[in-house]
Amino acid sequence: MADSPKASSKDPALIDAIKQVEQDMGDAMVAGDINKLSQLYADDFATIESSGKIITKKDLPSDFQSFHDRLEWFENGPMDVQVFGNVAMAQASVKEKRSLKGKDTSGEFAWMDLLEKRAGKWVIVRTLSTRMK
Repeated sequence: MADSPKASSKDPALIDAIKQVEQDMGDAMVAGDINKLSQLYADDFATIESSGKIITKKDLPSDFQSFHDRLEWFENGPMDVQVFGNVAMAQASVKEKRSLKGKDTSGEFAWMDLLEKRAGKWVIVRTLSTRMK
């Protein structure tokens, strides 16, 4: 028989650690800090754009270095974090001022990230977001 699912941890230190990863990711995007982003995303990170294109970790630096995707500022809404051992899920809304290839793509989005603790640190493995109306 399979083990029963574990209850989500309510440990404030774990929850704060995940929230800090999310803040650090946004701050690194605003700063264009490719080295920091490389540390925050897992080597096997992937997401799917609304067009259906799969984006992997190797695609992120070129997008930010060429400023095709420029995040000027962001503000996360209240964040819900669930931690299950070495796996965590974070979700929130975010307001952003952003441009893509020179076109304003600012707005409010809902997002969810799947994180895993690897080699003692939390990294983002998968992400999903959608524009809110």
